[in-house]
Amino acid sequence: MSQTSLHGKWTVSSSDEDEDLPLSGTTTPKSHRPAESNRSSCRSPVPVPAPPEVKAEPARTPVSSPTVGSEARQSAARNQINPVKFKPGPSLAGKRKKEASDGSSWALSDSDEDDVDVKRNRQSSPPKREPPNGETKKPKVESERPPSPHGRLYYIDEPDDFFESSLPRLNDTYRFYLNKVTGLDRKYNSGALHIRDILSPLFGTLKESVQFNYCFDIPWMVKQFPPEFRHCPVLIVHGDKREAKARLLQQGQPFPHVRFCQAKLDIAFGTHHTKMMLLWYEEGFRVVILTSNLIRADWYQKTQGMWMSPLFPRLPEGSSSGSGESPTFFKRDLLEYLASYRAPELEDWIQRIKEHDLSETRVYLVASTPGRYVGADMERWGHLRLRKLLYEHTNPIPGEERWPMIGQFSSIGSMGTDKTKWLAGEFQRTLTTLGKSSLRPDPLMHLLYPSVEDVRTSLEGYPAGGSLPYSIQTAQKQIWLHSYFHRWKASRTGRSHAMPHIKTYMRVSPDFTQLAWFLVTSANLSKAAWGALEKNNSQVMVRSYELGVLYVPSAFNMKTFPVETNPFPASSSTSGFPVPFDLPPTSYSPKGSSGFPLCGALGAFWDYKGL
Repeated sequence: MSQTSLHGKWTVSSSDEDEDLPLSGTTTPKSHRPAESNRSSCRSPVPVPAPPEVKAEPARTPVSSPTVGSEARQSAARNQINPVKFKPGPSLAGKRKKEASDGSSWALSDSDEDDVDVKRNRQSSPPKREPPNGETKKPKVESERPPSPHGRLYYIDEPDDFFESSLPRLNDTYRFYLNKVTGLDRKYNSGALHIRDILSPLFGTLKESVQFNYCFDIPWMVKQFPPEFRHCPVLIVHGDKREAKARLLQQGQPFPHVRFCQAKLDIAFGTHHTKMMLLWYEEGFRVVILTSNLIRADWYQKTQGMWMSPLFPRLPEGSSSGSGESPTFFKRDLLEYLASYRAPELEDWIQRIKEHDLSETRVYLVASTPGRYVGADMERWGHLRLRKLLYEHTNPIPGEERWPMIGQFSSIGSMGTDKTKWLAGEFQRTLTTLGKSSLRPDPLMHLLYPSVEDVRTSLEGYPAGGSLPYSIQTAQKQIWLHSYFHRWKASRTGRSHAMPHIKTYMRVSPDFTQLAWFLVTSANLSKAAWGALEKNNSQVMVRSYELGVLYVPSAFNMKTFPVETNPFPASSSTSGFPVPFDLPPTSYSPKGSSGFPLCGALGAFWDYKGL
């Protein structure tokens, strides 16, 4: 159905987000392919079947592959091969109809507003077509891995000096890092980290790990471990169900050291969106909380962020149960979060964490887990957890009504027909909390989300939109949100053309030189991620698993965080906080392709149905 609105004319997809959603009622299995953890040294690899070789093929040849991901991501794959120039107006809707029948696809990134099962089951295999002129169709090689989301010939190899050969120079004050981006000037990757750097022997002698995430490419993930750690046991914590789960387990078949743990998702439209690594070394234990999926596209030319803990040493034998706690109660909160999975596969890890000293941690854990919570439990998860921490660990600031809030994210959910339904109501009350002040200010709120022009001129081009899901249907229902939008500009970090998959929230001074607090998280701008009050505010309902860390100045013996104006190359001596984008934010232009979010112009092209 074609419709016209403030964003132009497009064809509206059939998917929708309901305001009142039923319980899923599904029962999740305990485990898949259980195996005893190999606690011995993993430096003596067991022979493992090598993944089949991927053969190169001509640049503009369409590739047939197993159907994975949403139709938006299918468009991303097709249009890297056949780029489409931006043309506002009805012609784009026609373009979408023409291309909708193509079936190549890839799971690029994440959305927390639609059910994983719905979004992955909606793509059926394309109908078989008889080859023209009686040609014999080349048989499909079943063991062949799917192509990349941008086509086989898209990725270029990083230079030899891209990865660290010695312990990198890092800012250890905040332990907040951006990812390396292929194609940037070398200085903008100095002090940034790639997944290979995180897993390298420079940070410890790895024995075993757990990978919590949303999207996985298991063969690619295994290759990111250095050869000496490539056969260490890995536990994958995921939220896939049915067909998506079967595909994931199939990916892991060639790797007997990889096991799986399915997170329970009992509320409809929830996702397992948490992104975390637990790394157990001979020397100790480390936690990494990040924003990247475990697929190559997320570590290539996107802006991502992470918090990497220090190396936590093992506690002396006989230490009490409360030993090794930090002033931020990080150990207690991490154990509580892991226990919320109710998964036997995580019991060994819970015990290991209890045996380590996490007292050096200076950040607070902010997590979401699916459920409906009442009473004191309402403040354990989601945005009410953030509100409680800001109430207890920040202080009122003179003139705080002039301190804007900033939210930056890569996906937008349904928030109602007007701003008071959620965003300017309960969520804004959380973001404006500063200590025990009774003041209820109404400061400016800046929301950073790339415009069409930002995406068009990015390193990836329009395919970057596959990681920026915002459906036309949702956008049409909340036109009021448009006035909050600001563009993605990141010249100070060299990442203006690396589209953001990072998610950050903060409170900043009127002159944009100081921070009252800073949060990096997996949570996008949605009720599914942050939770929504129900039953006259007596209950909160959270749909998804999310995880992030909160920085407050009091934990660093500061009154506010100074904003670092030159975060690259990194320096261990700086006291400034490395905000990943430019301040102050840049408003959308009144007209042109920099005047509206991606879906507004290209929604018909980037059909976000099911993403």
